[in-house]
Amino acid sequence: MKNKMTKYLFLVLPISLLAFFGLKSFSHTTESQTVAYTFAPDDLQPTATQKKVESMVTEILGSYHFRKVPLNDSLSSKILDNYIKELDFNKMNFTAQDIEGFDKYRYQLDDQLKAGDLTAAYQIYNVYRKRAKERFAFVTSILNNPIDFKVDEIYTPDREKASWVKSSTDLDDIWRKAIKSTLLDWKISGKADSLAKKDLTERYKRTEKYFDKTKSEDVFQQFMNSFTESVDPHTTYFIPKTASTFNQEMSQSFEGIGATLRNEGDYVQIVDLIVGGPAYRSKQLTPKDRIVAVAQGDDKPYQDIVGWFTDDAVKLIKGPKSTVVRLKILSADAPTGTVPKEVRLVREKIKLEEGTAKKEVLNFSRDGKDYKYGLITIPLFYRDFEGAKSGEQGYKSTTADVKRYLLELKVEKVDGVIVDLRNNGGGSLTEAVNLTGLFIPQGPVVQRKQSDGEISAEYDRDPSVTYDGPVSVLVNRFSASASEIFAGAIQDYKRGLIIGEQTYGKGTVQSLIDLERFLKGEPEGVGQLKITMEKFYRITGSSTQHKGVTPDVELPSTFSASEFGESSQPSALPWDMIASTKYTPSNNITQKEVEYLKGKSQGRLKTETDLKKLLTEIENYKKAKEKKSVSLQEEKRRKEIEEQKKKNIIEPTDELAGGEAKTEDTKSATPKEKVATDSTSIAIAKIKVLKEKHEKDTFLKETERILTDFITSPTSGVKVSQVEKKKE
Repeated sequence: MKNKMTKYLFLVLPISLLAFFGLKSFSHTTESQTVAYTFAPDDLQPTATQKKVESMVTEILGSYHFRKVPLNDSLSSKILDNYIKELDFNKMNFTAQDIEGFDKYRYQLDDQLKAGDLTAAYQIYNVYRKRAKERFAFVTSILNNPIDFKVDEIYTPDREKASWVKSSTDLDDIWRKAIKSTLLDWKISGKADSLAKKDLTERYKRTEKYFDKTKSEDVFQQFMNSFTESVDPHTTYFIPKTASTFNQEMSQSFEGIGATLRNEGDYVQIVDLIVGGPAYRSKQLTPKDRIVAVAQGDDKPYQDIVGWFTDDAVKLIKGPKSTVVRLKILSADAPTGTVPKEVRLVREKIKLEEGTAKKEVLNFSRDGKDYKYGLITIPLFYRDFEGAKSGEQGYKSTTADVKRYLLELKVEKVDGVIVDLRNNGGGSLTEAVNLTGLFIPQGPVVQRKQSDGEISAEYDRDPSVTYDGPVSVLVNRFSASASEIFAGAIQDYKRGLIIGEQTYGKGTVQSLIDLERFLKGEPEGVGQLKITMEKFYRITGSSTQHKGVTPDVELPSTFSASEFGESSQPSALPWDMIASTKYTPSNNITQKEVEYLKGKSQGRLKTETDLKKLLTEIENYKKAKEKKSVSLQEEKRRKEIEEQKKKNIIEPTDELAGGEAKTEDTKSATPKEKVATDSTSIAIAKIKVLKEKHEKDTFLKETERILTDFITSPTSGVKVSQVEKKKE
């Protein structure tokens, strides 16, 4: 869950900070106070550039981070604990003796950070690397021996809060149980014992192989983020390759061949093709094809990429538009010994549609009357920064897409609009402000407070309103940052209803600094720093930090603030308030109406089948979370699994969390099959899939009911007449 959340939990202001910092360059002059330690020949070691970056990041954080946390022994201790947790969060590699050995660095990391000294970071990592290799050897020995599933013992998978074990013998027992647990689950699912052992052996061999390919820059990023996240959970250092991926995800576009790739064994495999992209149009590539070599242009030699990480392979495959890339491909169904075929592609700018806004029309009936609602789902507040900067016509942005959808929905005469921000972790501040402007006349949308105390406001300055009808905003615990700005403004202006769960509670603003501006000419690149330099506040003066946005109508939730959200982050900045700014509420929503809608929704919790089922699932899920161990005796484990099935326990990442229901769709077809299918059949299939998905989406169904309550409520005569007028 953590990985899922951290992908978009930021609100970034891409700015040029050369003038801001008053620095034209950065020179590394601090003398290193290196602790006596000698690296072995096969140890990973820091580079000269990394030492410079370490000092530079330390200086920037000390001077310009919003919090101004002093780099002292107290912070040094937190950094050490964070780093050890980052490396071995489940306490399955280090022993108590190892941890005791690292304690000599507890109050030295602050001095080393200032001095550009990475001794402790790499010494700790190299011990971790050695311990991991010992574990891989132990796994092999276990898998070469019989496993007895009749022994009555238990296994506790989550060891985050456990004590460090005293010896490698204790670790052996933990790993033995972990391996046995995996094999037992596979056995119960129907996999033969011999095949299960073979598959698990291959899994650990691959893991060991990838582990051996870890580079110095990967260690550096882990340590630097243990430092930055001790100051604030949203301040992050990106090594060059990670910075590139970050920028791609924020702009929702990149230049390449239009294929999604992943590692599969020793190969880089094609997972999916983007419809309309060069790879798709070539008709020579299909999912599960393996790329074995890459060449640039029409005359450069091939580079073999068997055994490469996907990230490294992507660097070769992606490139500027209009350039040529040649691939050697082993087809998915190629017999052993087949000679790879060659495919020539011309790179283009590919738009990533999966992360952009979508529009649908929902039909709802009650008491013999039909209602039609527009559903706009926004997974991320995206903006093609490069396209906007260069003045590119029609560059991709959230506001442009949603405005087009709203105009289309007005033509279709919908009775109301639902903006779905569930699982939207944030993105561009500009887009959050501009999107709000589509629903309100001009006015302030959010306030910002800088680290020096200066307060300003971001305004919608366009007096026009794209959509003035009934609107509801659907949120959940994983709606954060820019989502909270938009939802908070809609609520404060009393423009629409906020429905769902209390949001994440992230009220900080990050700026993206290209470190290349300060360290020029470094051969290996220096990366980027995402740093918290501001906090944002609602127009009422209340910060969304920790508190988030409380919905007008709250729906049942699985997640508590202590487990998920800003309040679960130990280093999160505190909540506070500033003065309210001047604004004029639209008063589309009155408190009397909110209370009426709350009562109607609460009543349905006792009568509607889907809501009653949801409450039961939440209760069962919470009880299941309390169980920390599983049986390793086959008969007992089978009973545990059967009991879970009877209680219909579902994962929080399914429809319980407001995500998409798991349904089959046309993505399972190969590109050739998609081409052969006529457009009418595809449209019908998509409508069927969407209908099935929405039927399983309890939050969305209840939002339709609430919106219908709103436009037909006794205190909403004007809205009722407007709806009736539309139907005439």
